[in-house]
Amino acid sequence: MRFLARRVIASIVTLLVVTMLVFGLSRIQGDPRSLLISEDATQKQWDALGQELGLDQPVYKQYLLYVTNLVKGDMGDSTLQRKPVAEILWSRIPNTAMLAAAAFAFAILIGVPLGVLSAVKRGGFWDHGVRSFAVLGQAMPVFWVSLLLIYIFAVGLNWLPASRNTGWTSLILPAVALGWFGASGQVRILRSSMLDALDSEYVRLARGKGVSARAVIWKHAFRNALLGPITFAALTLASLITGSIVVETVFSWPGLGLLAVQAVSNSDYPILQGVILLTTFVFVFVNLLVDVLYMAIDPRIRIR
Repeated sequence: MRFLARRVIASIVTLLVVTMLVFGLSRIQGDPRSLLISEDATQKQWDALGQELGLDQPVYKQYLLYVTNLVKGDMGDSTLQRKPVAEILWSRIPNTAMLAAAAFAFAILIGVPLGVLSAVKRGGFWDHGVRSFAVLGQAMPVFWVSLLLIYIFAVGLNWLPASRNTGWTSLILPAVALGWFGASGQVRILRSSMLDALDSEYVRLARGKGVSARAVIWKHAFRNALLGPITFAALTLASLITGSIVVETVFSWPGLGLLAVQAVSNSDYPILQGVILLTTFVFVFVNLLVDVLYMAIDPRIRIR
């Protein structure tokens, strides 16, 4: 419990630091009233808006008000759409979550079997083929993979839609493009962990006792090789949710990534700040979840 308590405290501190940075950057860019009020507004209107936003208070009180509003779910209003930022984000979260889940499923369903296969067939044809896939997958930029998939399957073969969310088929290409790097990374991490496990003394003992090859691979080696892959998988999931800007832009997928790009283009800073805070929370939460999984998988961490 002490281990978990330290991780929770560290996560809270991280979130507070990020809120300080976002709050500070929002003040550096200038007075927020210049984006929320027309140029011909009177001084009285200017002062009234400042009082409404708490800008007449000291900076530390403004920050406390900012954090209090965040806890309540109030991220301010969009300067362009004149709607609450939280409402706009919630309308985009399902699309990003759906894309991230599909990409994550692709990465795991492809990366885990290939990683185990490469380790079991080390030095052979399958091993060389899988390692070539892993190197190629990590070498190709995401935007290039996206354009290549569009050119082959949307333009050339006309099998799948090239952009927008028009149904489940429009999810396939962006999910593969987004999950490609995660799949290749999972192959390399799992192969390395499996090789260490297969060369360990307990696996040799199990083989010496006559345990079947399937039980040796999946019950003894695979389970003890999971710590590294789980860490990578969790961070991959977080990066899929928070780092889908390129893929969503290429495929015009209406998620948080495309929303962030549009916010930068339109100088809609409240939305951009909301996306940053939301993605930071996801990363911190996933890291905390990984620590909990560590404790569940490896009892030695609980003892330490």
